[in-house]
Amino acid sequence: MITVTETAVDKIKEMLEAEETPNLFLRVGVKEGGCSGFSYGMGFDDERHEGDVELESNGLKVVVDSDSLKYLNGLEIDWKEQAMGGGFTIHNPNATVTCGCGSSFRTATAAGNPSADPC
Repeated sequence: MITVTETAVDKIKEMLEAEETPNLFLRVGVKEGGCSGFSYGMGFDDERHEGDVELESNGLKVVVDSDSLKYLNGLEIDWKEQAMGGGFTIHNPNATVTCGCGSSFRTATAAGNPSADPC
């Protein structure tokens, strides 16, 4: 299960309304890379692929590829306003190590291929 908070859903829906492509949904996934082993991916998509899993959180359609789902179970996506603007935050209970920038992580069972490059 992936949770997108009401605040984040409101921001995502606002962003979706600005797009000119109909039937967009939020795609969330992971890929090997980043300083800690895996990097998060999040963006809009309008095409489904074999193995995709469709979830719903607070009325928002979220699609995740089946390979990523095992690393994202329990994930929470939120939106935080800050003095210089706002941004999405990710809380992943599966992450045992996270990068200082918050965009990459490692789990206890899969380390990925950590990059030598800093965040």
